[in-house]
Amino acid sequence: MRHDLWFQKVSVGTIWLWLAVFALVPNAMVLVASLLQRGDTEFVRFAFTLESYRRLLDPLYLRVLWNSFYLAALSTLMCLALGYPFAFLLARVPARHIRLLLLLVIIPFWTSSLIRTYAMIIILKTRGVINNVLLWSGLIQQPLELLHNDLAVFIGLVYTLLPFMVLPLYASIEKLDLRLVEAARDLGAGHVRTFARVIIPLTLPGIIAGSMLVFLPALGMFYIPDLLGGARTLLVGNLIRNQFLAARDWPFGAAVSVVLTAVMAVLLMAYYHSRRLAERGDLA
Repeated sequence: MRHDLWFQKVSVGTIWLWLAVFALVPNAMVLVASLLQRGDTEFVRFAFTLESYRRLLDPLYLRVLWNSFYLAALSTLMCLALGYPFAFLLARVPARHIRLLLLLVIIPFWTSSLIRTYAMIIILKTRGVINNVLLWSGLIQQPLELLHNDLAVFIGLVYTLLPFMVLPLYASIEKLDLRLVEAARDLGAGHVRTFARVIIPLTLPGIIAGSMLVFLPALGMFYIPDLLGGARTLLVGNLIRNQFLAARDWPFGAAVSVVLTAVMAVLLMAYYHSRRLAERGDLA
């Protein structure tokens, strides 16, 4: 009994130590750095200021933030539109097919997303797969500009993050009580009303979880805009990387990181609140 208690304390203590060293302390350092000044010879100068946060109100950076949130939100909506029907089908297929379909969803995790992004370049470039097929079929006479623009970044984000939407949706839809759906049909609700008033509220935690897993990485993925968008597309992730590595303005880069962390906290609170409502049955 004492051995089990000792093992439990050591395990929990190790987890807390790991979280403190590799999560709490780095985030606290980023927060502190965002409140300091940029140094001339050093990375930061220990003088308190809110200048880094005021710089975020500059129209140039507001445009970057707007473009980032716009592309991330659009990618999230597209992943939801593609992922929800597939997750619903996945939760309703016979058990002998589930493993194969889940394997197809998980396979992309076996390959580096960076390598898959380079593969997208081969598909989207001027003489890539898509343009060659369209030229061969006679549908176009000149190659389409599919690379180095916002469309390429959007395609890359959806392609990379779609599995992160499907898995939480599948976990939520699988727990859906079909008796509630049948009760709504018996009470005269049509397909659209049943879907909007019963199915969507009951699967809302999965929708929020999947949206959170897509939206936040879409804001921070700097290599996809770099490779697929080129110099024409600057998102928040690229801005943070440039401030830390190129401009050497750590306080401003830290301030942008803190803003993204605050967005993540809001989404986590929304997810926690939706879970509580679902557990109490207030969403149905």
